[in-house]
Amino acid sequence: MKILLSTDSLKGYGLNRVFEFAKDAGFDGIDLQIEPKDFDTQNAEYLKELEQEYGLQVISIQTPKNANKKKILEYVELTKIVGAKILILQAPKVFNIKFTTWLKTEVPKIRKKESISIALENAPATTLFGFIPEHAMNNLAELKKFKHACLDTSRTADRKEDLIVTLKKLMKYLVHVHISNVKKGRGGHLPNDGILPMESFLTKLSEEDYKGAISIKVKPKYLKIGQDEELAKQLQDSIAYCKKYLTK
Repeated sequence: MKILLSTDSLKGYGLNRVFEFAKDAGFDGIDLQIEPKDFDTQNAEYLKELEQEYGLQVISIQTPKNANKKKILEYVELTKIVGAKILILQAPKVFNIKFTTWLKTEVPKIRKKESISIALENAPATTLFGFIPEHAMNNLAELKKFKHACLDTSRTADRKEDLIVTLKKLMKYLVHVHISNVKKGRGGHLPNDGILPMESFLTKLSEEDYKGAISIKVKPKYLKIGQDEELAKQLQDSIAYCKKYLTK
């Protein structure tokens, strides 16, 4: 099981530095968050240069929220060129019915044709007008229907869903995990810093012989951004923590 670093965790650093931090800390690969205004994250040739320079592969690519059909098709090509294995989509907005239908009907065909995993991530708990879910395809049943699922642990907690129960229900469909913890009601903390049953979660992944990758995706404000030595130690400690329970 590979442990990846999400580039979103080190937002503020250039991709070159992110790859450097990942290499030095001992990550197995990169989980690339596409930033619409950061063209380096969409430059396949530059990404391949970084892969070669640091000996780290981009294993997964995360699409930004509000990506449309045209952009997703572009990201599919990017995924193929850089040799990534997984493209992670965000749930569409609830009133974007045409796009939702396209995701449900056409993405499985693209997945089969291109031989890459195109996964849907569990949606945030955000609402419109205080009671309408902001996103369509926003429950476990929809994730199962999509066949390939990505689980964000902090989002699971935000939705007041039991993390271990959710994992058991999705295990058959799970291809990627974004791992972070929750502390004082706020998600995006380091895996070893919070109230989620992370030890049990990681152990369960190992027991079930989970074949996908886990990506440490935390909010930069909970890292020692700008303090390179302290940041490097945080990343190393996170890897060591995950490996401790993944190898049981």
